[in-house]
Amino acid sequence: MKIILINSRADKVRTINLNSWAKGLLSVLLLGIPVAAGTMMGLKIADGRWELLFDNSIAEMQHELMIQHEEVQAGRDQVASSVAAMTLKLAQMRSRLVRLDALGEQLTQIASLEDGEFDFSVEPGLGGPDTAVITESARAMDVQEQLSTMFARLDNSLDSRESQLQVLQSMITDNKLKSERTVAGRPIVKGWMSSEYGMRTDPFHGDKRWHGGVDFAGRKGSDIIAVASGVVTWSGERSGYGQMVELNHSDGFVTRYAHNSENIAKIGAIVKKGELIAKMGSSGRSTGPHVHFEVFKNGRTVDPATYIRRTSR
Repeated sequence: MKIILINSRADKVRTINLNSWAKGLLSVLLLGIPVAAGTMMGLKIADGRWELLFDNSIAEMQHELMIQHEEVQAGRDQVASSVAAMTLKLAQMRSRLVRLDALGEQLTQIASLEDGEFDFSVEPGLGGPDTAVITESARAMDVQEQLSTMFARLDNSLDSRESQLQVLQSMITDNKLKSERTVAGRPIVKGWMSSEYGMRTDPFHGDKRWHGGVDFAGRKGSDIIAVASGVVTWSGERSGYGQMVELNHSDGFVTRYAHNSENIAKIGAIVKKGELIAKMGSSGRSTGPHVHFEVFKNGRTVDPATYIRRTSR
């Protein structure tokens, strides 16, 4: 290999002969420098990309950690809020249970039930074999499981109280219905008995006559009330009775209220015990304001005094 050197004036020419080692060195210099420079540049660019990728990964991981921290805190807040809400609800249920027990005791006393038949102050007797397998993990309950267990016990207590109250209400209703339909008490609010049942001296001609009821005297316009619940089968004028109201009750009883100044109850109406049915007067065969009260049992008159003194029990 020859290298020809020419000066600027071209008046001299110099030739250099290169051997194989010189050729190799020159090739390395001519080719190695660009390759090395390109390699260096490529490595620099690659390093920049890796640094950028690394920085992005770090930022993404930091963002994920921040999200995880927020979710953990939110979970803690939710658990705390849930436990607080369950605790408050538990306290409310216990308070309601205490009031329910007090109401049950009061109703038991009002209903005059036997002692011990309804005891709202103690837990009801419950039992039965437990088929569940108890494990160590089952014993290690967390706070929410403990609260859930307490809620379950309160639910059982409330169910028991509700059952007792339903039976108590049914008994009270039965007693009330029995009291409503039982012929008992006076047909007036104010007044006094002026004539009894049986033979008496007739006030018009002085002879002995049968008196099939009792008389209650009072002021004109005083209230006349039903001695038991029933259906109005007569409301109007009747010979000898004047203005009269007749009620048909259960168990074959019929009551009559006569000599009224005004009938309040109408035929076909259903009246309750103690309900206003008429106003006291002196219509018909009467000497003054009073109510003639009769009681029939299976179609025959009976002494009203027995039922006037009678209680609803």
